Order: sequence, then structure tokens, then C-alpha cells
Amino acid sequence: MINKAWFQTATAIVMTLIIITLVMHVSVIFQPAAIVLSTIFIPLLAGGLLYYITMPIQKFFERRGVGRGSSIFAIIVIILIVITALIMIIAPMIMTEIQKFVARWPLIQHELAYLFDFVLEQAERFDIDIGNPISELIDQGLFILRQITVNFFSIIANTVTAILTLILIPFFFFFMLKDHEKFIPAVTKPLKGKFRGFITKLFNDVDYTLAAFVQGQIIVSIILAVMLYIGYTLIGLEYALLLAIFALFMNVIPFIGPWIAYFPALILALIQDPILVIGVSIITLVAQQIDGNIITPNVIGNTLKLHPLTVITIVLAAGNMGGFIAMLIAIPLYAVIKVIIVSIYEYREDLRETMFKNIE
Repeated sequence: MINKAWFQTATAIVMTLIIITLVMHVSVIFQPAAIVLSTIFIPLLAGGLLYYITMPIQKFFERRGVGRGSSIFAIIVIILIVITALIMIIAPMIMTEIQKFVARWPLIQHELAYLFDFVLEQAERFDIDIGNPISELIDQGLFILRQITVNFFSIIANTVTAILTLILIPFFFFFMLKDHEKFIPAVTKPLKGKFRGFITKLFNDVDYTLAAFVQGQIIVSIILAVMLYIGYTLIGLEYALLLAIFALFMNVIPFIGPWIAYFPALILALIQDPILVIGVSIITLVAQQIDGNIITPNVIGNTLKLHPLTVITIVLAAGNMGGFIAMLIAIPLYAVIKVIIVSIYEYREDLRETMFKNIE
């Protein structure tokens, strides 16, 4: 009986439940493993991100007869050239804007306080009680700033962890480029028959989904950031480059990200010249329309097939539970889970036949 597929599956499920129960009750024993996993999580995530970004370049070289080692070397050279170009061209511009922003920060604080008082006066004039909501919003904003500051200084303090992370990122990235075809065969090697074919296809589908999301979202974010930078520059908005770079990172979060990037631009426009609010709003709306109707459908297409309401709900829930990092990984994680569920549903008959064959 122990050789039956159904018995092995049931045993695996029971053992998994037992392990989970043990972890929950004797977590101290597994604390070192948890520390190790938390240490390698960010480098593994960053290495995977770099892998999916550069994978099309590797395929481009190898389709033209370039060997694996040479293609990896070429990718590393390209990355170094891009980093050097960014440091030489964009870094001085960023530093100039940061210095200007820091120098004007006291004035910006004064303008924000004046704006806040003006809004309260107008609210009192029309008998609108907005004091509590605004106070709560300010408190939440200050809490976020404090958290960012604490996290920043924690990162600075933990220099060893930071260095280890920087070392592990290229390590994971290199071996993903070098041995990525070996992962699926190694995992599915112990499996047999239709179940092995199912797991192989499942991993391939997950890989395709992650590649489509990462590559597509990066391209979309870059295009949107460039459009916003051009628009902000044309209307004369100060700190256009800083706002565009902020938007570049926020745009990685689908649907929610662009609107997060909109509010700093809106506030700075109010401080600089209230008439610029109209320009900033028009630029944001135009960029969103171009993205939603032209860029995203052609770059990402219908690969993920996620409804906007689903995306917004997932991102907001992830943000409440795990902060910014959770917001970044929520959608690809959901897409992977969806692929797994859909694959199991589509292959349920074959799986049932494989798992319960010879049960009699």
C-alpha cells in the first residue's frame, strides 16, 4: 500500500500539517532558519528581478550563437555601462535638485502650514468639519516618515547585513542566468508520469507569468516616468526629475502607484504656483490614459488577466499587512497563485487519475 500514489500524497499532506504545527508551537527552534531566510529574501528577490529584466538580452545573444558564459559577460558589461552612465549623467542632476529641495525645505514647511491653515479656515467658513480627518492624515504621514527614518538608520547601522546583501544579489543573479534551465528538471526529476508533466508545465507557466509581469511593468514604469518628466519640465514644475524618479518606483505598483506619485507633485505645484495644479493634473490624466489604452495593452497585454478592482484590493491589503515591499510583490504573488489554481483546475481529471490510480 505504501507504494500507492494516493497513500504517498496523503502522507505528504499529513507530514506538512505536522511540521506546520511544530513550527507554530516551537518557533524558537526554527528561529535561526527564519533569520537566514529573512537575510536572503531581499537579495533573492533583487537577483530574480535582475534576472527577469536581463533574460531577453541573454536570449537575444544566445539565439545568435553566443555562448552562455559570453552572454553573461556581455550582460554584466551592459549593466556596468548603464550604471556608469546614470552616475555620470543623471546623478549630478539629482544631487542638484536634492540640494535645492533641502535648502528650501523650511520655506516648503511654512507654505504647507499656511496651506493647511487656509483649508481649515475655508472649512470653518462653510461649516465643514475636516479637522479630525486632516489631523489623522497628518499623524499617519508623520508616522510613515518616522518609520522611514527608523528603517533608514537601521539599515545604516547594520552595515554587515547591507554588505552581505550586496554580495548575495550578484551571486543569485549570476547563477540564475547560468543555470536557470536546470531548475525545473531538478525539481521534477523524482516525479513520474502525468504528474511530472503537470508540474513541469506549471513551473513553465509560473516562469512565463513572472517574466511577463516584471519585464512589462519595468518598461511601463520607465515610459510613464519619462512622460511625466517631460510634462513637468514643460510646465515649469520644480523638482521635475525627483518627482519623475519617485513616479518610476511607484509605477511598479499597478493602478495604485501612479496616484501615489501624483500627490507629491500636486503638493509641490500648490506651493510653487496654484495654477500649476491644473497642469500637473492634466499631465497625470493624459499619462494614465496613454498607459491604460496604449502602453500596457501592448507591453503586458492580457497575460495576467487581472481586474483593476482585484488589483487595487490586493495592493491595499498587502500595504496594510506588510508595507511597501508587500505592495511590490503582492500582484506577482497573486498571479502565481492564480496560475497554480487554474492549472490544478484544468488538470484535475488527470491529477485525480494519477493520484488515485490502483487505489483498489
